[in-house]
Amino acid sequence: MKRLSLLLLIAVLTAGAVAAQPRHRTVIVHHGQSGRHASFDDRRPSYSSWHRTNTYFGLRLGLNAASVRSEANALNGTSMKAGLNVGLVGGVQLSYRTPLFFETGLFYSQKGGKSSNVVTSGGRTSKFTYNLDYLQVPLLLKYKHMADWRSRVTIEPFVGAFVGVGVGGNIKDYGDRVAFSSYENGFFKRGDAGLKLGCGVGFGMGYADVSYELGLANVGQDAFDDTHTGSLTLNIGINF
Repeated sequence: MKRLSLLLLIAVLTAGAVAAQPRHRTVIVHHGQSGRHASFDDRRPSYSSWHRTNTYFGLRLGLNAASVRSEANALNGTSMKAGLNVGLVGGVQLSYRTPLFFETGLFYSQKGGKSSNVVTSGGRTSKFTYNLDYLQVPLLLKYKHMADWRSRVTIEPFVGAFVGVGVGGNIKDYGDRVAFSSYENGFFKRGDAGLKLGCGVGFGMGYADVSYELGLANVGQDAFDDTHTGSLTLNIGINF
């Protein structure tokens, strides 16, 4: 009786294992008068089996639509300013079973803003342009959803933070036709940090994304009037 129970248990387990095997679809490929059967697996593969490596590096080139928001009238931008965004990125998969990646890198990012109604110390209204050039490091969590594994298309939402340091830039006063450093006394600090979120699309080695950076640090030198950066960015690039 025990032997019969053991055989039944083995049969049930064997049947379950067979049922759990992935199903394959067989197609007929015709060559002249003869036919040849070719079988292939039409299952949707996991990201890890489809992607050959759990790390990547990439180049990015894009355009910023940047702004400055400030409680201080002299630093408050009323319109956006275009700027360059270029950098290198690298990512590593955090879990083999889940396509969740940590991505970082180094970017040169031109930010700032424009204002056409700044009241100067002389009481007149002038037009100003604020140029703020940063070296930035993103710290992101990115999820790579495999939208089409045959075409190697991924949808890649991401969220995280950025930190940056000002390495250049000036303020142009079109009324007096003068330009001076953005980091002189009374204007901007060099350090910046904030939140970054967006979504990318991967297609083979190609890549594109759109993101927004919300500055949380007070980049104005006046401790009583908060000043913050913002930037909407469109990037294209390549991963390898």
